[in-house]
Amino acid sequence: MIRALIPISAFRRIPSAGVFLIFAVLCLTFTGLVVLFSVSQEQADPGALLRKQIIWLAIALFAGGITSCINLQALRPFIPALGLFAAFLLVLVLVPGIGVRVNGAQRWIDLGPMRLQASEIGKLGLLFVLAHYLAANRRYLDEFIRGFAIPCGLLAVYCGLIFIEPDYGTCFLCGAVGGCLLFLAGVRLKFLIPVALLALTFFSIAVYMDPVRMRRITSFLDVQGNREDSAYQLWQGILAFGAGGLHGVGLGEGRQKLSFLPEAHTDFIFAIIGEEGGFFFSSGVVLLFVTIFFIGVLQLKRAPDLYQYLLVMGALLFITFQALINIGVVTGCLPTKGMSLPFISYGGSNLVLMFCLTGIILNGFRSWELPLLRRQREL
Repeated sequence: MIRALIPISAFRRIPSAGVFLIFAVLCLTFTGLVVLFSVSQEQADPGALLRKQIIWLAIALFAGGITSCINLQALRPFIPALGLFAAFLLVLVLVPGIGVRVNGAQRWIDLGPMRLQASEIGKLGLLFVLAHYLAANRRYLDEFIRGFAIPCGLLAVYCGLIFIEPDYGTCFLCGAVGGCLLFLAGVRLKFLIPVALLALTFFSIAVYMDPVRMRRITSFLDVQGNREDSAYQLWQGILAFGAGGLHGVGLGEGRQKLSFLPEAHTDFIFAIIGEEGGFFFSSGVVLLFVTIFFIGVLQLKRAPDLYQYLLVMGALLFITFQALINIGVVTGCLPTKGMSLPFISYGGSNLVLMFCLTGIILNGFRSWELPLLRRQREL
């Protein structure tokens, strides 16, 4: 079984597209470690954040290595079990005494020395389940029940469980990625568009009925007027970019990490990059994410089937959409939402997920390089 899941050929040479992908990911990860080192210098234990992140990075590298080598086709019989396990974790995190509540949201499972964010496993389970189902039922995608209602129901289960944690941002991210996969697989627009509009309406009503999240919207619309209150974090992030200018104030010289900017090492770490590295360095970070996306898109034409196409495309969308939302929030282009910047923000669960998604993309690049006959023999 192990040989079937991880064939010897999995250790073959990495194609040039994979080399560029690995380079971009390592550059982003190294940037995160450097900025975390800078941020942590003002804390009681200057090396605590960096040490924990390095431990998580070792786990992430191992997980990414496994996903880059595993036989994606041989994995398909196990996908229903993976999907059920991911959904089970999303239910488990809601159980009092098991799920850990922080800032009004119950999103973590306590594992003693570390915490697991269940929604990150949920993203991976959703990706595999949708890709597997849509590929297995490709001939029925024109039908309402098998081609739309069932995959839409699967998407609704994951999004619904994440929504009631509550984690509106991750729910929106999963819904956006899932909707894109349904569209790319060939689900008919006459089914997709009405349901998408209905989902957006429900989401908007839920935000409107939630005083905390509605306050974020109103603060976003008038940042300067609420800079001493609900828009304080966003205002300090904008000040950080202003202080950084084109070239930045220099590594370790930023002022926002001196307890002025909340969550400087997690959700708003891009503001620290803007302050200490300046516009040019921040633009380089954005360019690396753009590079990852376009490298993946250019290779998708080599995908041998819909299953692998959707897996790699979904992995790309999860990485780039999350980066887009985080950067949009920190720069004041989107309402404030707690979401990590991939590969850079402090946090273990998301880092492991991002390396798993990178491994899936790299896996596709490597297997698609094989001649068709050899690829078929491995299956």
